[in-house]
Amino acid sequence: MDMRFQDRTAIITGAASGMGLLTSQEMAKEGAVVYMVDINEAPLHESAQAICSHGGRAVPCVCDVREYEQIRAVVGQCMGEQGRVDIVINFAGGCAARVWGLEDGSFTRLPLEVLDWGIQVNFRAPMLFARAVMEHMINQKRGVIINIGSIDGVTGGAVDYSAEKSGISEGMTKALARIGAPYGVRCCSVSPGPVLTRPAMSRMKTALGRAAEPIEIVKLVMYLCSDDAAFITGAHYLIDGGRALLNNA
Repeated sequence: MDMRFQDRTAIITGAASGMGLLTSQEMAKEGAVVYMVDINEAPLHESAQAICSHGGRAVPCVCDVREYEQIRAVVGQCMGEQGRVDIVINFAGGCAARVWGLEDGSFTRLPLEVLDWGIQVNFRAPMLFARAVMEHMINQKRGVIINIGSIDGVTGGAVDYSAEKSGISEGMTKALARIGAPYGVRCCSVSPGPVLTRPAMSRMKTALGRAAEPIEIVKLVMYLCSDDAAFITGAHYLIDGGRALLNNA
């Protein structure tokens, strides 16, 4: 097996489930020390323990990504224990109406607290993680930040979610890449189309006629984090099976 991330440290948000968990597992297999960030304490500890029981190195970090002091604590723990932060991957988030279980997710009737949750988790949190790690990465002359967007940020979907994902995958990613480039710090974004992390995704149309397997997204994210992608920064990768090509997407 490749050990592309031997002794590298990675902070991965949304790591208790879904693609955040899968990325944590795969990076640990390739030698990374993975700091797994999630607000859901029980599954987070269980997932980290499972990685460690298979010979990987994983540290569970219970964190509400809406709170900057908690973000700083995670980064401080990683720096204190490992002396560096090499990679940050911002998986935490989701369409606010779905996460809150709302039957009516219409923008004009969406409760303001739900809108605020989406802005804080999907947009503000990646910015705050970048703020917390950028100085460390600049000082060590190395680092990678990966922002996770969405096909909805390209084609449009729920107003709030589309705006949040478009903002991080384009403007924020490019701005961070400009700041980091003189110091060897890279920033890219990955926007998945439908992924088989829940049944509804299989019903979304793509030009290729299927949804992605989660590992397909994870492999792209890991490539961008690796030294194989050392000349890539400021780029937005759409991995959607051609969904954006469809007029009725």
